[in-house]
Amino acid sequence: MTVNPSLANALPFWVSLVFIPLWLLAVSKGGWWIALIPLYNFAISSVLDSVIGLSRENLDPNADDSALLWHRMITWIWVPLQIMVVLGSLVAIFWFDHLSVMESVFLTIVSGIVAGEMGITYAHELVHQRDKFERWLGDILLATVLYGHFRTEHILVHHRYIGTPRDVVTAKYNENLYRFLPRAMIGTLRSAWEVEAERQAKRGRKVTDFSNPFWIYGGLALGFLSLAAMIGGIAGVLLFALQAFIAINYLEIIDYVEHYGLVRKHLGDGKYEPVAPRHSWNSNHKFTNWQLINLQRHSDHHYKPSRRFPLLQTYDEAEAPQLPFGYPIMAALACHPRYFRRMMNPRVRAWRKMYYPEITDWQPYKEHSTPMPR
Repeated sequence: MTVNPSLANALPFWVSLVFIPLWLLAVSKGGWWIALIPLYNFAISSVLDSVIGLSRENLDPNADDSALLWHRMITWIWVPLQIMVVLGSLVAIFWFDHLSVMESVFLTIVSGIVAGEMGITYAHELVHQRDKFERWLGDILLATVLYGHFRTEHILVHHRYIGTPRDVVTAKYNENLYRFLPRAMIGTLRSAWEVEAERQAKRGRKVTDFSNPFWIYGGLALGFLSLAAMIGGIAGVLLFALQAFIAINYLEIIDYVEHYGLVRKHLGDGKYEPVAPRHSWNSNHKFTNWQLINLQRHSDHHYKPSRRFPLLQTYDEAEAPQLPFGYPIMAALACHPRYFRRMMNPRVRAWRKMYYPEITDWQPYKEHSTPMPR
């Protein structure tokens, strides 16, 4: 079913603002109030998914940007809200005396969850846009979690090489999450730097030239670290780094879930089949798609990366593999590798039989041993 964009179908995506009053309660009251955010994020949202059900509606994919103002506005509004959450938590910790040491650490971790789930999700949407203002907003959001190079790596590497050995954030079949995380975090930084160095060389410029976006990534990050130092000194910088670490881990856990075990068919001579909806796990769970601005319609995002989030289309099981739950509960399950593999490995094997019955030897794909030309 295809419908036209409107204020009515934009407002459900504003549900992410629920995190703000929850954060205000946590930062002002401390104690068990801090637990409201993870409780809402991992438990209540998943219950609402089961109650509300799945989303089958698609907006007209050819809708003009002018019809999407209310959809786009939430991505702009989140930028000052995220800065408030990240720096406001430090102000509460260092300028007031109502939080214990443990409460301060827990509040920092919870702020990282919000920054990782919501902030990076909005940044992901913004850095994909052609509009320079929106890309700048995305860079600011990524700087609040010290992960600015995500823009380069995600757009120039991940989207191009998804499902191949060149993509460090395509999780291998049977790969343990805790081996994937350091591989992904270190690999994305190295990969982004190499790509920008190559781009500078092709332009006849040094890698240190100010046109290298790493100056933007580093400058914005340094700015936020300086603000953290002004608020809480060295301890403020450390807590800021802790929330960034939590946010980055949350992002990479989602990356792990989004592509676990899915690969593109190798055609020989270093070439792979085109990206299709079947190369990403899809989720039609309605409430968490509202909360995550359709990030769970990941199959269409990789198939048509230029589409804004409200225009992403959903697919049925015949076109794209389906996750059993929304991202929050899948992220929690991924942290328990034995249970995650028990749930997902049969689905990966079913995916192989459905889409690639002609492939009998999956060992090269499992190990990602086929080289990918740069």
